[in-house]
Amino acid sequence: MTSTKSQFPTDGTWDGPWYHVAADDFEARFRLAPEEALDEVRNVDVEIRLLDGSRWSATIFSLAEVDRLMKVWEGTGEAAGGRCFWSPDGLIVREPGIRVMVDVITDLLASGEFDGAFHRLSDEN
Repeated sequence: MTSTKSQFPTDGTWDGPWYHVAADDFEARFRLAPEEALDEVRNVDVEIRLLDGSRWSATIFSLAEVDRLMKVWEGTGEAAGGRCFWSPDGLIVREPGIRVMVDVITDLLASGEFDGAFHRLSDEN
């Protein structure tokens, strides 16, 4: 599938720990530390608000982050000693970065697969 690159400003806006990105069909709020480099984000909680007002959430991981976590868990005994990875409403992307993540969200909406990858939240704030 060819990516449909999202259209959003180079700079999003900050509201406390939330980094807001406005795309054509949704608004994404990524929970980040202000010092995180946006193109290096590899593990982040995100809340999406669609144009219909519905709210959705997921935790997005890069492939490298999944590998890193599994190696850590080998030593801690978590997740079957690092032999598996699971996360409620987890979404894995190939590369790190907010732009990549926004592009994936855009692609999932366009393909009709969005509601399979994200968890629906109450529409109230």
